[in-house]
Amino acid sequence: MALHESGQMYLEAIHVLSQKCERIRSIDICSYLGYTKPSVSRAVGILKKEGFISVDPDGYITLNESGRKLASEMYDRHTTLTQMLVTLGVDEETAGEDACRIEHVISDASFAAIKKHFSGKDI
Repeated sequence: MALHESGQMYLEAIHVLSQKCERIRSIDICSYLGYTKPSVSRAVGILKKEGFISVDPDGYITLNESGRKLASEMYDRHTTLTQMLVTLGVDEETAGEDACRIEHVISDASFAAIKKHFSGKDI
């Protein structure tokens, strides 16, 4: 199933948090994204139902294979686009904010072309 932008953002957040923390709970996602507990709880329920994540009895969240794959792709898009924009002279904060919006709408073909164009270059 294709996931909407908000779902992709949650998966990416879980991915980033998993790089920093051994165990992740909904409250960690709230803090990271600045969202309310009810919003995160709803999203976690949807992601769990769709098979992107698992939640153990203690409330710890892990990415399932499909969630891990999509989260990695979104994170790659985010970091690549951010670095590209910074290379073009955009300040890092603006580049990160713009990359966050672009990463959800850019086609696979366009992103692949950007990666190919910038591969081997200092971005």
